[in-house]
Amino acid sequence: MPKIVDPGARRRAVAEAVLRVVQREGVEGASLRNVAEEAGLAVGSVRHYFAGHDEVLIFAMTELSARIEGRVRIHAERLLDPGAAGEHRARAEELLSEFLPLDEERREEAMLWQAFTTAARTRPVLRPHAVELEAGMRDLVKRVLRGAQEAGSLLDDLDPELETLRLSALLDGLTLQATLEPERITPETLRNVLRRHLRTLRKEA
Repeated sequence: MPKIVDPGARRRAVAEAVLRVVQREGVEGASLRNVAEEAGLAVGSVRHYFAGHDEVLIFAMTELSARIEGRVRIHAERLLDPGAAGEHRARAEELLSEFLPLDEERREEAMLWQAFTTAARTRPVLRPHAVELEAGMRDLVKRVLRGAQEAGSLLDDLDPELETLRLSALLDGLTLQATLEPERITPETLRNVLRRHLRTLRKEA
């Protein structure tokens, strides 16, 4: 009998191959031929599951985004738990820390996402997906700040929209610097900078 292949599993395997190639060679190195070789498939097999090269890249971006969002969602659920009011500050910091390269897994994800967002500047087909993830991060940051504001723990004159942009820019900037210079920008430094920034927003700061 012919071997039965799960199309979803095969597409995910190809996406993982894309991510490995991008990790080593950047988006420009993720040609269909290179991706197929990395996945142990013929180019024709990859074309069987994807309409073209753009769809392969977009699906890989979607898989990467889902991986990050899955972890963040766990922290968001803990933060929104009504019984966790007394732990709001610590849980908010834990949630925001998920966007920083604090370990090897998150560092690799950060470098991958930077590769895709950089490529989106010259590949218009990738741009909506890069913008979508950035918008999702800002929305989550805004929810964290508004929750703290409603709890009365932030400065009275704080502008949630402006502070959302400021905090998002801080997270992006820290991530960029830490992926470029991990020996200088350590996980401890990342945590300290984030903690210091959040302290400036609180009434007791």
